[in-house]
Amino acid sequence: MEKFASVVTLLLLLCFPVAFSGHDYGQALSKSLLFFEAQRSGVLPRNQRVTWRSHSGLNDGKSSGVNLVGGYYDAGDNVKFGLPMAFTVTMMAWSVIEYGSQLASNGELGHSIDAIKWGTDYFIKAHPEPNVLYGEVGDGNTDHYCWQRPEEMTTDRKAYRIDPSNPGSDLAGETAAAMAAASIVFRRSNPVYSRQLLTHAYQLFDFADKYRGKYDSSITIAQKYYQSVSGYNDELLWAAAWLYQASNNEFYLDYLGRNGDSMGGTGWSMTEFGWDVKYAGVQTLVAKFLMQGKAGKHTPVFQRFQQKADSFMCSLLGKGSRNIQKTPGGLIFRQHWNNMQFVTSASFLTTVYSDYLTSSRSNLKCSSGNVAPSQLLSFAKSQVDYILGDNPRATSYMVGYGNNFPQRVHHRGSSIVSYKVDRTFVTCRGGYATWYGRKGSDPNLLTGAIVGGPDAYDNFADRRDNYEQTEPATYNNAPLLGVLARLSSGHSGYSQLLPVVPAPVVRRPMPIRRPRVTSPIRASGPVAIVQKVTGSWVSKGRTYYRYSTTVINKSPRALKSLNLSIKNLYGPIWGLSRTGNSFGLPSWMHSLQAGKSLEFVYIHSTSPAYVAVSGYTLA
Repeated sequence: MEKFASVVTLLLLLCFPVAFSGHDYGQALSKSLLFFEAQRSGVLPRNQRVTWRSHSGLNDGKSSGVNLVGGYYDAGDNVKFGLPMAFTVTMMAWSVIEYGSQLASNGELGHSIDAIKWGTDYFIKAHPEPNVLYGEVGDGNTDHYCWQRPEEMTTDRKAYRIDPSNPGSDLAGETAAAMAAASIVFRRSNPVYSRQLLTHAYQLFDFADKYRGKYDSSITIAQKYYQSVSGYNDELLWAAAWLYQASNNEFYLDYLGRNGDSMGGTGWSMTEFGWDVKYAGVQTLVAKFLMQGKAGKHTPVFQRFQQKADSFMCSLLGKGSRNIQKTPGGLIFRQHWNNMQFVTSASFLTTVYSDYLTSSRSNLKCSSGNVAPSQLLSFAKSQVDYILGDNPRATSYMVGYGNNFPQRVHHRGSSIVSYKVDRTFVTCRGGYATWYGRKGSDPNLLTGAIVGGPDAYDNFADRRDNYEQTEPATYNNAPLLGVLARLSSGHSGYSQLLPVVPAPVVRRPMPIRRPRVTSPIRASGPVAIVQKVTGSWVSKGRTYYRYSTTVINKSPRALKSLNLSIKNLYGPIWGLSRTGNSFGLPSWMHSLQAGKSLEFVYIHSTSPAYVAVSGYTLA
């Protein structure tokens, strides 16, 4: 039996399809924005919605004679790293620039702008002089030695900076890009602030270009955590592209035209895009300028930029000469540690590029032939759907979305009882002993956080010490804002900066016939059970079905325990604990509250299994 189960599991991993079930992208968008509020450092505003957080880092910068209160903690620690923070803000701003109307229709434009301003307010403080930029507060070594809430951390809060004697073109360039992109966001609603941001962006670009060097050669403490492997040429091009978009100043268009070849913009065929490597983003933006007819004398160079943008997109679709690896379940896979950052950033680029091509009546040019831009949007949707739960484990990798999501996130703030609930001091090492090693769920729900995600074979372990898979990051979430807003709008809303044309009609393939669910609703006392088919696919002549089963507590009292009998089950099951032939509440769920439900899934190649209640205990 064990051998049969392993064979079935392997088969499923090899054949798991893009799922058929739909998702509430608007809800996911709203939750994803809450995560940024959980990551805030400084004095929290009165309209703070993540109420288990409190003020923190109130003396940041004081020892250096500068006010560095504010900004974002990057991930599950309490350090403020400038490079990934700036990339986070750039991507949030790009999301608003492209899909502001869709964010507004979801009621989330204001929250998105607030999230951007929380970052740019900090960058203004961190840039006190034209050629000085503070790029880090705290250090990973002392911070990672401790497990403490940000509200009472005792770790070193030294501030680190770059200047002409200690340059950092990559850090200054990315911060210039963030300020320039954000200036577009505030152009109408707050023109004075917009001009202020653009002035900082001009100065930071000049600083980055004139005093060249890698920031981690100056802020060496960052090398272990955010090493600039790609160097700084990509950030200089990236900043120039954003400054041109923000200012329409031909100087920056000329900069891209003159330096595109020598700085790698037209030479590198990329397979990733993220806080370190910006080339694919530059290539996408420059391709947009070309489609807008703005290239002028630089048209030959910009065409080479677009060829590389096409190459990146084709590699994601599996239609290029050098394709990006995917898991058996279809998720793009770049590395074991926080792979999800590359998933969300690539999904954003395919989304905007799909709209750029559609708006300019163009197709994607791959080595295998022309590809309709709709395939890029479908790819982005497949990645988002995987994140939200359409995957072999039926796990949502967004905390708080769906019924089966990570419960033990590698995050100091969420894993320790809220400072507002219990102000008992948590010591540096005591936090590890008391809270880090707990087997229970996090006391504070880190709603909306996108964790690192599964490995190359779709496997995932929900353990707090499994930081490669369970640690979230701001730059995981930032690109997703635009993608979720776009997906929630259906076929409406292309880039406002290109002429809008209707989306082409794409005929859907005939759906695979699914078996009828003979018992859609079965009740046993206060417990109701609903089953439905949510996906199907054919492998080696056999049709496999993915069944979603919802267990509903109809009692006015909580279910303390539940025993289910499942017969005629011939495949793997997720979302329940198992003891022998009996199934119960998942290990992370201590009770099922009145009126609430839980969902579990299983896969096999026949009609639905027989699921019945064999016992329960009410509170």
